Amino acid sequence: MSDNAEPVSGNCLCGSVRYEVDQFARGVVGCHCEQCRKTSGHYVAATKATHDNLRMISDKTVKWYRSSDIAERGFCSECGSNLFWRRIGEDATSIMAGALNNPTGLALQSHIYTDDMGDYYELHDDVPTYPQSG
Repeated sequence: MSDNAEPVSGNCLCGSVRYEVDQFARGVVGCHCEQCRKTSGHYVAATKATHDNLRMISDKTVKWYRSSDIAERGFCSECGSNLFWRRIGEDATSIMAGALNNPTGLALQSHIYTDDMGDYYELHDDVPTYPQSG
């Protein structure tokens, strides 16, 4: 994915966590796995950036929760905003798209783990779906 014209900023609901993204590694992926549904209350829509392209401006209230053997989730301990997901040892972090400030220049590119999606909604967009990871 090409460089953003200007960094895209993001923050939690209370503003205690603030960051900028210089370049995204991919578009937005909708994850419907049970863990994402439990942490967000619906499904997660997240983009991704390498650590070199994600700059924390203020992160004093970021707390990391190890949600599985392979990954951890970052949230604001003040307001509870679900902000990040990262695989242990990987040089990239998934960033919740809803916490980014417009304009992002991003688009939804796929839905993953659709076998796990809630029974109260249907997908009606034209992006690719994958029963597990894409």
